[in-house]
Amino acid sequence: MSSLQHRRADAVVTVLGPDGHPLADTDVVVAQERHAFLFGNIGFDLVALANGEAEAHERSAALADLWLDVFNAATLPFYWGTFEPVRGRPDTARLLRAARWFAERGVVVKGHPLAWHTVCAPWLLDLSTDEIADVQDARIRREVADFAGVIDTWDVINEVVIMPVFDKEPNGLTRLAWDRGRIPTIRLAFDAARQTNPSATLLLNDFDMSTAYECLIEGVLEAGIQVDAIGLQSHMHQGYWGEEKTLAILDRFARFGLPLHLTETTLLSGELMPAHIEDLNDHQVASWPSTPEGEARQADEIERHYRTLVGHPAVQAATYWGITDDGAWLGAPGGLVRADGTPKPAYDALRRLVKDEWWLAPTTRRTSSTGRVPVSGLLGAYSVDGTPFSLERDGEVVVRLEG
Repeated sequence: MSSLQHRRADAVVTVLGPDGHPLADTDVVVAQERHAFLFGNIGFDLVALANGEAEAHERSAALADLWLDVFNAATLPFYWGTFEPVRGRPDTARLLRAARWFAERGVVVKGHPLAWHTVCAPWLLDLSTDEIADVQDARIRREVADFAGVIDTWDVINEVVIMPVFDKEPNGLTRLAWDRGRIPTIRLAFDAARQTNPSATLLLNDFDMSTAYECLIEGVLEAGIQVDAIGLQSHMHQGYWGEEKTLAILDRFARFGLPLHLTETTLLSGELMPAHIEDLNDHQVASWPSTPEGEARQADEIERHYRTLVGHPAVQAATYWGITDDGAWLGAPGGLVRADGTPKPAYDALRRLVKDEWWLAPTTRRTSSTGRVPVSGLLGAYSVDGTPFSLERDGEVVVRLEG
């Protein structure tokens, strides 16, 4: 735990009774309720369950229990092509119910993404570049306004390094970015989101970990565009990066002085994708099973990866890209739960970190003669006899118990 001093606080809590006087020489139960660090996963698989839809069966409820036992941050899908395939008919009500379902369970919800050239609305192709800019601006303002207070964190624009030269499929956003340039396109997206919800947490997100992304970030910040966090994708379908590479990447992007969010992380529990594949989407196989050897490797790697991320002071959030192999991206065995709903060793390994090693389970402590009790743990939400308090820094905390 010594490497996690930046995540910890040592506090002395003065416990007051309902009458406002110190509760002396009394047994109280201190417990952690939530991490400040955002341990995230996508919530795509639980949207149907949150909406009470017919296809959400018992397996979805069991999956939700596994999800909620580890994660405190959810990413929900706002891909324009599936959110609004027909212009003027967005899937707002369904996604809003899902977002509220997570929020009611104490989960921080993020929308992903507001602007991206992939899974883009097909009807943009019929518009002029100026019209695309206008409807993209309007789309962002609509979503950020409709979900404000439930979703206040957004991946605003996704994978802009490649956006102007993306050639896999025709789309409106590539045309916009080619015509206007990367930074003006980013400015359009961030201005629309910022003006609509000034207190929102807005991310720039990319898979390109080269100096091209660093140069783009430099240009964006020099242009005066306010970015709240830098999104870094780590889909490791071709193998675990390892601690040295991961730390080097984190250090390179930490130099901007902004929080780092590992927005999309995957580690496989089966055969790795061949190293020569440049675009992961190009690797299509009929079957991609999880294997016992792969599952052991995945469990080891996920523990090492999360220790590295949580151990780095710039990292504020880490989102794993998929709870289950069922319907996983590219059909890859990247989930923490098998397609049959049973947890893999990687799930158990991550849960041990998040809810055991890095967690204060309900613990009975006796207050001093002045009603004081020491509490040490990772930053987050805690309680004394069910009354909440925040552990944010070293020092003194006063908690008045409810009657």
